[in-house]
Amino acid sequence: FQFHQNTPHNVRRVGWYNSVLPPSFHLPYPDDALAVVVLSTPAMFEQAFLPFLEHSSIQKPSDPIDQCVRHCVSTAVSQSFPELKVDVRFDYELLPSRKPKFLAQTAAHVSGAAFYYQQSDVADQPWAGRKMFGVCIHPSFGGWFAIRALLVFEDVTVGSELVRPDPPDCVASRGDRIKLLEAFNFHWQDWSYRDIVPGRQTYSERQREYFSTPPAQRLALLRSWGLLPKEEVQPDLSPHEQNQANGHG
Repeated sequence: FQFHQNTPHNVRRVGWYNSVLPPSFHLPYPDDALAVVVLSTPAMFEQAFLPFLEHSSIQKPSDPIDQCVRHCVSTAVSQSFPELKVDVRFDYELLPSRKPKFLAQTAAHVSGAAFYYQQSDVADQPWAGRKMFGVCIHPSFGGWFAIRALLVFEDVTVGSELVRPDPPDCVASRGDRIKLLEAFNFHWQDWSYRDIVPGRQTYSERQREYFSTPPAQRLALLRSWGLLPKEEVQPDLSPHEQNQANGHG
């Protein structure tokens, strides 16, 4: 994880997030509370995930990526901010109501980290009322990244001098937005939507193999790589496997 990478673009006020969502999705903090969105870049797989597997015991039934993210983020928070109260919310976590603990793509957009392209961003839509799911694109990594966590610093407030940044509109034309949303909704398995913006990093071959493997078969793949013991028992599937459906590994 590049925990401090692009941090100025990931910092935001809770009020920016709450202002664009209905009350049922609001974060229960004052508008001026400080929040930070945590992204992972393609290098995370080799620099964090594989070393995590080599030096940690996988706890069933959680997804290995989820366990790695929790370990890396929680460790960074405890080491960097030992005296602060930080509410850490991970992208795979759900509330008792089954709603996500935070809407990751909305959080990335309002922080200025990545542009959340939605159906409403296309004029004269060609889809005849069909529902099209949106997707975030990063100006430097295209679609080759993931939104992993939200940190809310409960006792830290920011003043009006922190101006809400606009996320970089790196897919500006109507034609490219149509191409992006159609690739994401209809052909997400081939990952072509990720290349709508040339990324300065993309996934390695081993990383592509891992995320292309059905979630139920990923532990077997890790065992075949020698990263898990042979007797590891296959876990139940975690809720985070919905990430396979939205394409962001």
